[in-house]
Amino acid sequence: MLDDVDRKLIEALMNNSRASMRQLAVELDVALGTIGNRLKRLEQEKIIKGYNVILDPAKVGWEMTVIVGLRITKGRMIEVQKRIAEDPRVFLVYDVTGDYDSFVVAKVQDTDDLNDLTKGVLTSEGIERSLTHVVLNTVKETSIKLPKTKS
Repeated sequence: MLDDVDRKLIEALMNNSRASMRQLAVELDVALGTIGNRLKRLEQEKIIKGYNVILDPAKVGWEMTVIVGLRITKGRMIEVQKRIAEDPRVFLVYDVTGDYDSFVVAKVQDTDDLNDLTKGVLTSEGIERSLTHVVLNTVKETSIKLPKTKS
């Protein structure tokens, strides 16, 4: 379970993952050793899985985002999802309830790249049907935040 120091440490790292342990100790008003021990534990317990650079997708060539619902042949869900997840354009693959079995979020460079993704990956063996939505405008796209603590 996360205590207040863990939560503050994680929030500080989410605001600046390049902050030094010394900076974090000052910001949280705790000992440098406490920061080191907490980080080590949070990493060992896989609460913190890694540290990332956040890119502007359009500035590095990802011009379009697509969200695709997939109906997958019974008994082939895991195999199909693993195959789709290997494509570098695919960022998220979800198992879902409802009319579709899986949702995929991908970023593509242009319509030719979307055509390739659709015909080469999203209509491959084991996929019975796909429904592709092209994102017109991104209103919010952020990393996950800590949930509020329950009182």
